[in-house]
Amino acid sequence: MRIAVVQCRPLFDDPETTIATVAARLHWAQAEGIDLLLFPEAWLLGHAYDAATIRARASAAAAVVAMLCERVRAFPTTLVMGAFEASEDGVFNNALVIEAGRVVGRYAKAHPNEPGVTPGSRFPVFERAGLRYGINICNDANYPAAAARLADQGADLILYPLNNLLRPETAERWREKSLANLVARARDTGCWIASADVAGRANDGVSYGCSAIVSPDGKVVARVPELQEGTAVWEVDALAAPMRTTEA
Repeated sequence: MRIAVVQCRPLFDDPETTIATVAARLHWAQAEGIDLLLFPEAWLLGHAYDAATIRARASAAAAVVAMLCERVRAFPTTLVMGAFEASEDGVFNNALVIEAGRVVGRYAKAHPNEPGVTPGSRFPVFERAGLRYGINICNDANYPAAAARLADQGADLILYPLNNLLRPETAERWREKSLANLVARARDTGCWIASADVAGRANDGVSYGCSAIVSPDGKVVARVPELQEGTAVWEVDALAAPMRTTEA
């Protein structure tokens, strides 16, 4: 399966620009034969750590998701897009799996670190081009058991939408740690790992960007340069994953 991860600047409450950007990337993906395209965490309307802002964006998400699906329904590439969403069960930090203009699945962040966000409890596995994949989101990378839940279901690839827009001193502390977590999760699970992050400065914060593709042995095979917008592309082969072993 040919995958691409997108590193892009933070956007907030600007659905027209967001949807136009996604459509442009999907045009590129179609021309490049990309099977799956990954965007950052909560990028649809923007990430936040303020409960009122999160609720407002979650309430607006349904209409924006409908607009996005209508715009992208003609593209063959699977799109994975992050958004805060509201339901009768709470407010969730979700990753949406969109194919042919339809939301065919969702993963809710199991370990949310945003106020007022309900933890998810399901770890669905999807399939594209003969390869099984699942999703963890940002802070989930600190919890090996979350990745193991997917590997135990036969996932070959784990997607990590990230959003590392943080206060400068915090961003500096996580600058190397974010990638180290992804490498560790690859080695733990024997899965390919792919992450998409924001990059740049906004709202007194900075994200260096940790958009990368990591092989099952922990080698970083592709990465978008820090503080730059762009994509990283790789042909992910399930046969390249090593045999998984369980230690007593």
